[in-house]
Amino acid sequence: MQSFSTASSLRKELTALRNSGKIVGLVPTMGNLHAGHLALVQKAATQCDVVVTSIFVNPTQFGPNEDFESYPRTVENDKALLNDAGSQIAFIPSVEEMYGDMNDSRTVIHAPAVSKGFCGDHRPGHFDGVATIVAKLFNIVSPHKAYFGLKDYQQFLVIKQLVTDLSFNITIVGVETIRESYGLAMSSRNNYLSDDERSKSSAIHKSLTKCQQAILGGDLDYATLENNALEFLTDAGIEPEYFAIRDAENLQMPNQQTMGLVILTAAKVGPTRLIDNIRFPLPKP
Repeated sequence: MQSFSTASSLRKELTALRNSGKIVGLVPTMGNLHAGHLALVQKAATQCDVVVTSIFVNPTQFGPNEDFESYPRTVENDKALLNDAGSQIAFIPSVEEMYGDMNDSRTVIHAPAVSKGFCGDHRPGHFDGVATIVAKLFNIVSPHKAYFGLKDYQQFLVIKQLVTDLSFNITIVGVETIRESYGLAMSSRNNYLSDDERSKSSAIHKSLTKCQQAILGGDLDYATLENNALEFLTDAGIEPEYFAIRDAENLQMPNQQTMGLVILTAAKVGPTRLIDNIRFPLPKP
C-alpha cells in the first residue's frame, strides 16, 4: 500500500490512475480503525479499482471541550489494517497541509437544514467541520465513489446534501453499522469505556429495538415512545442527550407521506458520548 502526506503528490498519482481508466473510491476516516471502518474499505474494494483511505483527525469538527488532543492516533497499526482490508492508498496529511495556518478567514461549508437539531445542537459547528473537510478531500481525491458509515446518520445526510448542493459528481455509498457482540455500535470512542460502562451501554441498542418493535406493532404515539425510551436509558444509568423518531429521508417529523423511519439517539455512558440509530421502512397500509 502506498502512503501520501501531501495533496499534490496524491493528485499526481490519482490523475495517472484515472487516466488509465481506474475507478477510484474514497473512505474518509480519523484513524484508530476498527471493524466498522474496515467494512467501508472492504465495500469500496468490491466496487472500485483503487481505494484511497484518508486518516486525518480533523480539528474543526471538535468542540472546545471535546477530545481532539486525546483522540487515539494509531497510524502504523491503521496502515497495516488498511493494507489487509484492500486499500491501495493511504492519505495521511498534517493539519497544516489541510488547513494552512487555520486562520478565521478560511472558508467554511455549512449545510443549514439537515445539520440542525440532534448532534447539530449538541455539538455546535461540528457538521460545518465535517462538511468542510469532506469537501476538501473530495477536491483532492476526486473519487468516483465515497463510503460513509450509517451509524453517523445525520452526518451521512449532511454529506449527501453537500454533494447535491455543490454538484460533486460523486456517488455516496452508505454502509451498515457494525456492532459489538452486546449490540453497541462500533466506535473509536468505545475504547474509553470501562467494563461496567460497556455493560450499561448495551441499553442504547435495546432502546432503539424496543421502540422499533412498538412502532411495527402499530404504536404510532411517537412522543410517548420517545419519552419512554429516555426513561429506559436513564434507568439503565445512561445520560441521554436526545432520542428521536424521524423521517429517514430528511430528519423531519413523520407524516402521512413518510415511507421509512430512523430512530436516533445520543447518550453519555460515563463521560463518553455515543450515538446510534436504526432505520426501517414503514409497513404499507
